[in-house]
Amino acid sequence: MTERVHSLRGLLLRRLWLPLLVLLLGSAVGSFALARFYAGQVYDRWLLDSAMSLSELVKVQDGRASIEITPAVSRMFTWDTADEVHGEVVDADGGRLYGDLPEALPRPAAGPAGDDDAVYYDARLRGQAVRMVEVVVSAGPGHDIRLRVAETLRKRHRLERKLLLTSIPFQAAILALAAWLAWSGTGAAARHANQVARRLASPRPDPLAPLEPAQEAPRELWPAVEAYNALLQRLDAMQAAQRRFVSNAAHQLRTPLAAMQVELESSLRQHDPQAQQLALSGTLAGLARLQHLVNQLLMLSRSEDPHGSALPLQPLDLAALARDVVERYADRALAAGVDLGYDGPDDGVQMQGDPQLLREALGNLLDNALRYGAVPGVITLGLQQDAEGVQVWVDDDGTGIAETERARVTERFYRASSEGDGCGLGLAIVAEIAQRHGAVLVIDGAPIGGARVGLRFRSH
Repeated sequence: MTERVHSLRGLLLRRLWLPLLVLLLGSAVGSFALARFYAGQVYDRWLLDSAMSLSELVKVQDGRASIEITPAVSRMFTWDTADEVHGEVVDADGGRLYGDLPEALPRPAAGPAGDDDAVYYDARLRGQAVRMVEVVVSAGPGHDIRLRVAETLRKRHRLERKLLLTSIPFQAAILALAAWLAWSGTGAAARHANQVARRLASPRPDPLAPLEPAQEAPRELWPAVEAYNALLQRLDAMQAAQRRFVSNAAHQLRTPLAAMQVELESSLRQHDPQAQQLALSGTLAGLARLQHLVNQLLMLSRSEDPHGSALPLQPLDLAALARDVVERYADRALAAGVDLGYDGPDDGVQMQGDPQLLREALGNLLDNALRYGAVPGVITLGLQQDAEGVQVWVDDDGTGIAETERARVTERFYRASSEGDGCGLGLAIVAEIAQRHGAVLVIDGAPIGGARVGLRFRSH
C-alpha cells in the first residue's frame, strides 16, 4: 500500500479553512443575534413609549383616577401597518380604566426591571405570540396606576428575516474573500519555499559547504536548512574518509606490487636457478601479503555500515565459537613456535551476534598477536562471563602496545610498530565489528607481559 503524499499547501488550507469557516459562521450568528437584540430594544422602547403616552391621559379628580380616550385617540394608539397593539390601564384598586386585555393574561415573572422600572416579557394573546411591557407610574399622591401594552411580533419577525437574508450574502462574500486570501497566501508561501529549494539545488563553488539559514530561507525553514547542513557535513566526512581510505589502500597495494615487480625482474635477470628460486620465493611472499591485504579490505567493507542499519543478530555460543577460532590457528601457532591456549568455559556463553563477524574479530586478534608477539612466545585467548556482561580477549608476551599508541592503533592502515608484516587493518576491523555489536574494544597490558586486546559485551 503506497503512502499518501502530503502537500504542504493542502495541509495549510485544511488547517485554515475549517477554523475559518467556523469562525465566520460564528461571526454571522453573533452579528445576527446582536442585531436582533438591538432591534428588540428599539421595539421594546416603542412599547414603553406607547404605555407612557397612555399615562399622560390619566387624570385624578376628587381622589379618583380616570382616563379620557376618544375613539380617534384610541385608533391612533392601536394603529399599526403590520402588528396588532393592545393596551390596558389599571388603577391602584385594580379597577380597569382602559383596555381590552383579558384578565387571564399572565403577569410578568419577577425579574430585572428595564427603563423607568418597566418589565418586558413574552405572552400569548388570542392564540398569537405577543411582546408585552408593564410599568407602574404615579398619577398623583397615592394614585399609582399600572399600564400594560401588548404587540404582536410581525414587524420583529419581518426585520429578523431581512437581517438574516442580508447577512447571508455578506458572510458568503467574506468567506469567499477569506478563501481566496488563504489560497493565494499559501500559494505564495509554497512558491517561496520552492524558490528556497531551487537556491539550495543551484550549483555552488563548494557543493558541500554549509549554508547560512538566515540568508537562504525564512525563519520557518531554518530547521530544514540546518538539517540540510548536517547532512552535508556527514557527506563531507564520509567523502573525506573514503578519500583517505582509497589513498591508503592504494598505497598499501602499491607497496607489495612494487616489491613483486622488483622480485620478478630480478628473477628474469638471474641465470642461477638458486637465485631465481629465491626471487620467486620473495614474489610468493608478496602475493601472500597482498592476498591478506585484499581479504582485510573486503572484511572491513563488510563490517562497516555506511547506512546505519541494524545488524541482524542470531543466538550463538561465544565459548564454542572462541574454541573453534583457537583450533583454526593452532597449526600456524605451532609452526611459529608459539604456545597458543584457551582460558574459559567450553560452552554455555549464550549471546546475540553475527557468527562470521565475531569469528573474524577473534581471528584478527590472534593474527595480530602472532604477527607482533614474541617468537617463541605464549598467546592465550580468554573468555569470562559475569553480571556485567561477557569479555573475550587475547594476551601475548610480546612488547605490548604503548599507552600513547593505543588510541591510534584502531585507525586504518596505522601500524604502531614496523615489525611484522601486518597491513594496519586488523584492529580497525575489530573496532568496526565491536561497534556493530554494541561492544567496546579494550586495549591494555597483559598479565604475561605483552598486550591484552579484547571485546567487552554489555549484558542486556
